[in-house]
Amino acid sequence: MSILSLVMEMRAYFEGWYFKQQNDTEALAFIPSFHIEKNRRYCAFIQVVTPDAAYSVKYPATALAAQSHRPILRIGNNIFSPRGVELDIEQPQLSVHGRLSYDRHRRPSYDIMGPFRWVPAMECRHSVVSLAHRVNGQITINGRSYLFQDGHGYIEGDRGCSFPQAYAWTQCSWGDNSLMLSEATIPFLGMHFRGIIAAVLLNGREYRLATYRGARLLRAKDGEIVIRQGAYTLTAKLLKKQELSLPAPVSGAMIRAIKESLCCQAAYCLEKNGVTLLDIVSPLASFEYEHH
Repeated sequence: MSILSLVMEMRAYFEGWYFKQQNDTEALAFIPSFHIEKNRRYCAFIQVVTPDAAYSVKYPATALAAQSHRPILRIGNNIFSPRGVELDIEQPQLSVHGRLSYDRHRRPSYDIMGPFRWVPAMECRHSVVSLAHRVNGQITINGRSYLFQDGHGYIEGDRGCSFPQAYAWTQCSWGDNSLMLSEATIPFLGMHFRGIIAAVLLNGREYRLATYRGARLLRAKDGEIVIRQGAYTLTAKLLKKQELSLPAPVSGAMIRAIKESLCCQAAYCLEKNGVTLLDIVSPLASFEYEHH
């Protein structure tokens, strides 16, 4: 079945991926997605996020082609896959051209959703394609070139009908290490619960903290997230934000505005029984904090 046939058979739905790459001083993110709204209108988007600007380009669904093992997709002349991206966008306000190659992937040890991947009718399902990989190549955006030589990459995805109403998310890469953490209010069977997923890739080892492993949210306030799972405590704190407005899905349609800091200052700490395993402050962290 083609991707267009599949999308047309669905009701409100979205599917999108987040491709982040960073060098020693800055980062870029590309967010390809496709959508079907309640009225059965469907389309595709590419968002381009730099440290100080965000752009969104809408495409007709006829410009979309995807393979069954996503994220491997083409939107117009643009290609996105775990092996790299090729970008060719020429719009009145946005010119993006270039190619990046990805290798040396470090994938999660198992699905980030754990057993929740099998639960039907969830509002939003998260996936992590690559916790860390090498990035090489060059992208030119509105005349400015971004060069990546043995840079750091990260790929994740979301699919469902809507982003959670209240959530926080952060991601950070340094050396061969990586961290992602997300907590959200999850509607389920007429009720709500706080869901947590986190993966810390540290010195070649993956630490997994999640609701399905007994993780509890201790704090989500003022840009700080603290979770505890058995002997482990993980803290993420947004220290200095640089927010950009990005569109996000509600019932499949890109009508919500969220705030993301692609390159911000954030602190992370992982402890086991009071012993510090990780304690860093990064100027290249990414952070979304949608709690009001």
